[in-house]
Amino acid sequence: MYMRNRAAYSLRTLLVLWNFSLAVFSIFGTLRTGPELLYILGQEQGFHLSVCRRDYHNVATAFWGLLFTLSKAVELGDTAFIVLRKQPLIFLHWYHHITVLGYTWFTYESYDATSRWFMVMNYLVHSLMYTYYGLKSCRVRVPRPVSMSITFLQLSQMVVGVVVNIYSLFVKRNGGECSVEMKHINLALIMYASYFLLFANFFYRAYFIKRGGAVIKTVSKTLKKME
Repeated sequence: MYMRNRAAYSLRTLLVLWNFSLAVFSIFGTLRTGPELLYILGQEQGFHLSVCRRDYHNVATAFWGLLFTLSKAVELGDTAFIVLRKQPLIFLHWYHHITVLGYTWFTYESYDATSRWFMVMNYLVHSLMYTYYGLKSCRVRVPRPVSMSITFLQLSQMVVGVVVNIYSLFVKRNGGECSVEMKHINLALIMYASYFLLFANFFYRAYFIKRGGAVIKTVSKTLKKME
């Protein structure tokens, strides 16, 4: 409503600073939370411990877990830039931001073991994603395969999220020990499954439909020149 009758703002300098700041933050987050996950996976029954046992969290991970939770509110600034610059605001964007914010704030107190997976994956993908956005905001021509690879990593993140939640659900349903609350498993499973469908649709429409349309146009132009 606010921007309906107003010209789009450029905000290029702010956008560059915004993207690279979030990229640096995400890189540090990956470096501070990733080692704990790798250490646990190296133990006997490491995957089970990483998904179902929260007593392996260390102080650094706990601190960056707090920053991770708070950052989901800060990342709403992405939406503000889109609105102020009058760019298309797709459903995937605002749905993803709102649900992640709600989930992380809702589950933070319980400190679920599965959160280490969600956090490390998100930090890692955002390290690449915001670096890519930063370069684009600097008007650097980034090869198309780079953006495709980042979207593929986002899809992979959703697959792993679904697997982690299904495993924790399987353990609890079969009487095993898993500290994750059932309501959190159900919420996360719905969230990650819906993300996968939305990102898969985005990936297909962005890199296959448009690509196919461009090829058809090129062929049509070539045929016309040959007439």
